Amino acid sequence: MLKFFRVISLLEGLSFLSILSVTLGLVSRDFIFQLGMAHGVLFMLYLVLSLIVSNKEKWSLVIWLSLFIASIVPFAFIAVEIYLSKILGYKKLAET
Repeated sequence: MLKFFRVISLLEGLSFLSILSVTLGLVSRDFIFQLGMAHGVLFMLYLVLSLIVSNKEKWSLVIWLSLFIASIVPFAFIAVEIYLSKILGYKKLAET
Protein backbone atom coordinates (compact mmCIF):
# COMPACT_ATOMS: atom_id res chain seq x y z
CA MET A 1 0.00 0.00 0.00
CA LEU A 2 2.91 2.33 0.74
CA LYS A 3 4.31 1.87 -2.78
CA PHE A 4 0.91 2.65 -4.30
CA PHE A 5 0.67 5.79 -2.13
CA ARG A 6 4.12 6.79 -3.36
CA VAL A 7 2.99 6.52 -6.99
CA ILE A 8 -0.21 8.48 -6.34
CA SER A 9 1.80 11.13 -4.49
CA LEU A 10 4.05 11.65 -7.50
CA LEU A 11 1.16 11.72 -9.94
CA GLU A 12 -0.80 14.16 -7.78
CA GLY A 13 2.18 16.50 -7.51
CA LEU A 14 2.83 16.40 -11.24
CA SER A 15 -0.85 17.01 -12.01
CA PHE A 16 -0.79 20.03 -9.70
CA LEU A 17 2.24 21.39 -11.53
CA SER A 18 0.54 20.80 -14.87
CA ILE A 19 -2.44 22.88 -13.74
CA LEU A 20 -0.10 25.64 -12.60
CA SER A 21 1.67 25.52 -15.96
CA VAL A 22 -1.59 26.60 -17.63
CA THR A 23 -1.37 29.92 -15.81
CA LEU A 24 2.16 30.38 -17.13
CA GLY A 25 0.99 29.70 -20.67
CA LEU A 26 2.99 26.48 -21.04
CA VAL A 27 -0.14 24.38 -21.57
CA SER A 28 -3.13 25.38 -23.65
CA ARG A 29 -6.31 26.39 -21.85
CA ASP A 30 -8.16 23.83 -23.98
CA PHE A 31 -6.96 21.08 -21.64
CA ILE A 32 -7.86 22.74 -18.34
CA PHE A 33 -11.01 20.64 -17.78
CA GLN A 34 -9.16 17.35 -18.31
CA LEU A 35 -6.23 18.44 -16.16
CA GLY A 36 -8.54 19.68 -13.41
CA MET A 37 -10.60 16.49 -13.39
CA ALA A 38 -7.50 14.27 -13.28
CA HIS A 39 -5.97 16.38 -10.52
CA GLY A 40 -9.20 16.32 -8.49
CA VAL A 41 -9.43 12.54 -8.65
CA LEU A 42 -5.73 12.14 -7.78
CA PHE A 43 -6.04 14.63 -4.92
CA MET A 44 -8.99 12.78 -3.38
CA LEU A 45 -7.19 9.45 -3.82
CA TYR A 46 -4.08 10.97 -2.22
CA LEU A 47 -6.06 12.12 0.83
CA VAL A 48 -7.80 8.77 1.30
CA LEU A 49 -4.58 6.81 0.84
CA SER A 50 -2.68 9.11 3.19
CA LEU A 51 -5.22 8.36 5.92
CA ILE A 52 -5.10 4.61 5.24
CA VAL A 53 -1.30 4.44 5.09
CA SER A 54 -0.79 6.66 8.13
CA ASN A 55 -3.15 4.45 10.12
CA LYS A 56 -1.49 1.25 8.88
CA GLU A 57 2.04 2.55 9.51
CA LYS A 58 1.04 4.08 12.88
CA TRP A 59 2.25 7.55 11.88
CA SER A 60 1.51 10.46 14.18
CA LEU A 61 -0.94 13.23 13.40
CA VAL A 62 1.99 15.57 12.73
CA ILE A 63 3.24 13.35 9.91
CA TRP A 64 -0.23 13.11 8.38
CA LEU A 65 -0.70 16.88 8.59
CA SER A 66 2.69 17.32 6.90
CA LEU A 67 1.54 15.03 4.09
CA PHE A 68 -1.69 16.99 3.79
CA ILE A 69 0.09 20.35 3.63
CA ALA A 70 2.52 18.92 1.09
CA SER A 71 -0.42 18.14 -1.18
CA ILE A 72 -1.29 21.84 -1.29
CA VAL A 73 2.20 23.35 -1.70
CA PRO A 74 3.79 23.21 -5.18
CA PHE A 75 6.95 21.06 -5.39
CA ALA A 76 6.40 19.69 -1.85
CA PHE A 77 5.65 16.29 -3.36
CA ILE A 78 9.42 15.97 -3.84
CA ALA A 79 9.96 16.13 -0.07
CA VAL A 80 7.20 13.53 0.39
CA GLU A 81 8.92 11.30 -2.17
CA ILE A 82 12.23 11.57 -0.30
CA TYR A 83 10.49 10.76 3.00
CA LEU A 84 8.64 7.76 1.55
CA SER A 85 11.75 6.42 -0.17
CA LYS A 86 13.59 6.50 3.17
CA ILE A 87 10.76 4.63 4.85
CA LEU A 88 10.70 2.00 2.11
CA GLY A 89 14.49 1.70 2.36
CA TYR A 90 14.27 1.09 6.09
CA LYS A 91 11.57 -1.52 5.58
CA LYS A 92 13.71 -3.37 3.03
CA LEU A 93 16.62 -3.40 5.47
CA ALA A 94 14.39 -4.71 8.24
CA GLU A 95 13.12 -7.53 6.02
CA THR A 96 16.61 -8.87 5.30
